[in-house]
Amino acid sequence: MMTDERIQILKKVGFWFIIGLICFYLLFPFYWAVNSSLKTEDQLMMMPATFVPRDPDTGAIDISLTNYKQLFNNDTFMRGILNSAIVATSTTVLSLMVGSFSAFALGKLRFKGKKLSLYVILSMTMFPQVTVLTGLYALIRQYNLGPRFSMIFSYMLFALPFTTWVLTSFFKDLPDEIMQSAQVDGATAFQTFRLILLPLTAPALVTTGLLTFIRAWNEYLFALTFTSFDAEARTVPVAIALFSGEVSRQEPAGAKMAAAVLVTLPIVGLVLYFQKKIVKGLTAGSVKG
Repeated sequence: MMTDERIQILKKVGFWFIIGLICFYLLFPFYWAVNSSLKTEDQLMMMPATFVPRDPDTGAIDISLTNYKQLFNNDTFMRGILNSAIVATSTTVLSLMVGSFSAFALGKLRFKGKKLSLYVILSMTMFPQVTVLTGLYALIRQYNLGPRFSMIFSYMLFALPFTTWVLTSFFKDLPDEIMQSAQVDGATAFQTFRLILLPLTAPALVTTGLLTFIRAWNEYLFALTFTSFDAEARTVPVAIALFSGEVSRQEPAGAKMAAAVLVTLPIVGLVLYFQKKIVKGLTAGSVKG
């Protein structure tokens, strides 16, 4: 019979083996995008495909930055990054501003219809985006709204319910004694919200804000529709999808992979920078004292 020590060793080996498989499954697509972005067109056509960039003739490792140079010289791609940054940042800031006010009211104030309001907000997150696309597009065309404003407005339709619902749970978890003490000291409800409660919910604001930013940064369907009449306002997902080759029927796979890597880097940087607050936001309220 196996000893307890051997059983524990086998459990640890199995555990780390599963962790390794999960990490490989999650990271391999990103690795393959980086690998493909560092290849020329001839290297991408090699059969079988290589796990590192290699010279087609000699087989030696040969890394090429041609795809990245093309992107930085591509005005359409650089303009798309700027448009995506404007739209995603505006959507995030406005969603957090409006959502935090709503969450404070729903989490801490008493009024009739509060529970019904929460259910209505939750139900709004269940509608598929495509169901409202046609109506929004007709509305935008009728009133001649700009494509950037249209994207921000449409993204907030889905970001606000999510932001409000998540932040409401955080405001609920804050002790009522904090508000009562502030009221005793003469603070108004708005002062209590702005100076005391809002700083305490910083981890939640970072977590929900980052998720909102990622969703707006990567959104494609609305961006493609609303920028169909203004190519200058195209965001980066649309710009990547519409990449064309130098000759007819050429698929610029290397350039698209390089663009995917560059577009992913800001998200990775934000997650690494705010990782401590994200962990606090995800675990807040998980332990009750």
